[in-house]
Amino acid sequence: MSRTTTLSGVCLLAALLTSPAFGQAPGNPIDLASRTPATANSPWHYGAYVDVGYIGNLNLPDNHLWRHRATAAHHNELSPNMGLAYVRKDAIVSSRWGMELGFQGGRDSEEFAFLAGERRVEGSDVLRHIHRANVSYLAPVGRGLTITAGLFNSLMGYESLYAKDNANYTRSWIADNTPYMMFGVNAQYPVSDAFTVTAFVVNSYYHLAYPNDHPSYGGRWIWKVVPRFTLMQTFYAGPDQADTSIEFWRLYGNHILEWKGDAVTVAASFDIGTENIAGRPGSPRTFVLGGNMVVRWQVAGPWAVAVRPEFYWDRNGRWTGAEQFVKAITSTVEYQMPFKWTNTIVRVEHRYDDSTGAGGGFFKNGEIRPGIAGLTPGQHLFLLGFLLSFDSP
Repeated sequence: MSRTTTLSGVCLLAALLTSPAFGQAPGNPIDLASRTPATANSPWHYGAYVDVGYIGNLNLPDNHLWRHRATAAHHNELSPNMGLAYVRKDAIVSSRWGMELGFQGGRDSEEFAFLAGERRVEGSDVLRHIHRANVSYLAPVGRGLTITAGLFNSLMGYESLYAKDNANYTRSWIADNTPYMMFGVNAQYPVSDAFTVTAFVVNSYYHLAYPNDHPSYGGRWIWKVVPRFTLMQTFYAGPDQADTSIEFWRLYGNHILEWKGDAVTVAASFDIGTENIAGRPGSPRTFVLGGNMVVRWQVAGPWAVAVRPEFYWDRNGRWTGAEQFVKAITSTVEYQMPFKWTNTIVRVEHRYDDSTGAGGGFFKNGEIRPGIAGLTPGQHLFLLGFLLSFDSP
């Protein structure tokens, strides 16, 4: 059975069953703690989300694009970046089957799930509109083993595809170059109240890429060292090229630590990945390294500020498509207006990126020659974003 057939089949199964475990609830920041049973009167939840932003790029690129980025990539124009509607049922002790089904659209859904230089699954232009589609079962094993199959939230990374779930509007370089979603099966078990382990088998690094028919593998552990401090590691290994020999497997590690205070949250991420490239003389080893720190301060009432310094080194251009070293800093001011089941977030943001290296640089106004856009090392972005979400209790 082809990967495309399997992907479509599980998505259809989820739609028919309407009965999903949900790794990350829309409207909530990414939670490093293990998933807990629903606390609402009903395990059923539904909601919607709209994200519209205007990003001013001082380079004034003729194509209005952010080079080598998948999210918030359209500049100097009003951009409908995301629209989303979902329904989910939590898997809990009193009702062990769960499900999740959601659909999405907008510019952030266009290129978020594809591997540079590799084939795409058949029908990917339709499948990219699926937000989640999975079924789950909370097995009565020990403290409770949750098994989820289908398209689920990525088990790798701190930031979400959806800006409302993050401290900053624009995503980091690490986030845009690791999976936002995964397609396959995962099994999660809370060893204790403070320690949770998860194993997964997925179709590929990016779920809409189709380099081969072989699966990839990985695992994650989350340790809440103390109530305010959490550590997480995720490891991924699998073939992401046409040649599936183990010497060409991609190896990737994602490491996160988070401290949550009453008003301040500090999170640091560090990623490292490597892969030998088949079909090139000497099978060169590619290498990627990235890190960032997010600091968010709930100043008072509806006001919050956040800052995120970061770096990203794609030595061979395998992850971003260009050999480059990027340094960036993002500063955000946020105002929230909750009302009953709705929450409106207004964000103002400034971001500066500096990209150097053989393939580095960002689009600018003017062409080097007809059809070839000019490049410049630096890029200043100024953003105004409106994020409206509706979530049932």
